Amino acid sequence: MRKHDHNMNKDFPRILTLLRKERGLTQKQAAADLDIAQALLSHYEKGKRECGLDFLVKAADYYNVSTDYLLGRSAVSSGEIISEKDIPESEEQSKNDTKNGDLALVLNKKLILNSIEIIFNLLGKIKCRTLTKCISSMLMLSVYKAFRITYSTNGKNDKNIFSVPANTAPYLSSSAIQIDEGSALNASKTEVKNAPLITTGVIEEEFGKQGTALLSLIKNCESRIKKLEE
Repeated sequence: MRKHDHNMNKDFPRILTLLRKERGLTQKQAAADLDIAQALLSHYEKGKRECGLDFLVKAADYYNVSTDYLLGRSAVSSGEIISEKDIPESEEQSKNDTKNGDLALVLNKKLILNSIEIIFNLLGKIKCRTLTKCISSMLMLSVYKAFRITYSTNGKNDKNIFSVPANTAPYLSSSAIQIDEGSALNASKTEVKNAPLITTGVIEEEFGKQGTALLSLIKNCESRIKKLEE
């Protein structure tokens, strides 16, 4: 029994629950529409029971998503596998990126830049100065940390470009990010009054391929984070 639980798909319960809640459906209504007992749907959503293939297909049709999406194999509802060509280039990106760099480099660059554009688009709608300031600082500090490491790959590069010593910069910048994160979370709860409703559907429909980039980035980051739990 334990081995079975270990092998059970962990993304399916989360996504099944997410789809129902994003569509404003009660568990009772969804269970009736899917022609199963509410208790059984509850078990599926909590990951206590593993569904059969028939229910998987029925749920995919009901929520109008692919089975690959339901199983967490794809970041987008259509189930498509995202390639570098599917993600748009920002205005700042060079047309020669693909020629000069490997595909992984270009893909990651597109995922990050497109996702950041969506974040600032949403911040523009939220209109909270504290939140914008803190999230901007978090992103800038992350870029700063990444640049310092990249810059240091050549020992001949002059360290005087930085005023903060190399032995303290990683720790102080990480601390600054954590402080900004705390302030951002506090502002999101106490200062934001009219935040837009964000669902996976909204991300895909409003932002198109940029939304695909963000959803792919989320999936990639969570895959990395889950490895820490193993």
